[in-house]
Amino acid sequence: MTGRPTTPASPTSTADRPKSYSSPLETPRPHLGHAVASEWTKLISVRSTVWTLGSLVLLVVGIGLLAVSETRSSDYQQVPLTAPALFGLLVGQIPVMVLGVLTITSEYGTGMIRTTLTAAPDRARVLTAKYLVFAGVAFAAVAGSVASVGLASAILRGGAGAGAHGGGEWAHALAGCLYVTLLGVLGLAIGAMLRHSAGAIAVMLGLVTLPPVIGAMLSMWETLAPLGSTVLRYNAPVALMRLFGLPDAGTGNSPGSAAQVLLLLLVTGAAVAGSYVVVGRRDT
Repeated sequence: MTGRPTTPASPTSTADRPKSYSSPLETPRPHLGHAVASEWTKLISVRSTVWTLGSLVLLVVGIGLLAVSETRSSDYQQVPLTAPALFGLLVGQIPVMVLGVLTITSEYGTGMIRTTLTAAPDRARVLTAKYLVFAGVAFAAVAGSVASVGLASAILRGGAGAGAHGGGEWAHALAGCLYVTLLGVLGLAIGAMLRHSAGAIAVMLGLVTLPPVIGAMLSMWETLAPLGSTVLRYNAPVALMRLFGLPDAGTGNSPGSAAQVLLLLLVTGAAVAGSYVVVGRRDT
């Protein structure tokens, strides 16, 4: 029988097989440090950081130094030398909260969040980096402003009889700086959940400014007076006054500064946990 001759199939040589691509550049496994570096670059590259932190420093240092100029050494027998910083910080806490909100909502507003999550799909890591970078920058700015006013009052008004609170006044002022930083972290968490700058800022302003007003209104009715008294004792202005060693007149026996900080820690912790859940489950 004759037929078409067949040629045996030759095995494919190793040289003919396609090779997998290997980048000549180092490709390290992404980690939290990379996300922190990215968030740091973004935070210092936007104008909102300069405006908010600049207004914080201007308010705390400017109003604080003005308060120091109007005092005498004998005035610090009852209040700590860091007390003048409180007057500016009562207003300066607002820029910190605004910056916390804008740290994340600005990305949602511009659509940059899509690029961020494409480059770093691990949303929990991105959110953690935002919290770490913002908290570090905010605390440094607040603590530096308060320390500047405290040092100025110690130099100009630290005469005989001043500084009756001893070295503990600086620890209390540090706790006050932590309190304001936590307010900013709370703003970041609410911004992460709402994704809207104006809405999140309005919520934060309401949380800080409305409790004294609501507490005073509730205290007008006898049946709601206990609730009104509680609201008056647990709010941001009263907490800062307690932390800086100033009397909070009209609020009765107010809780200690530790209780005020613990309350804010619980509220902020709950909001931060909620932000991880919301950001991890929804679309951008």
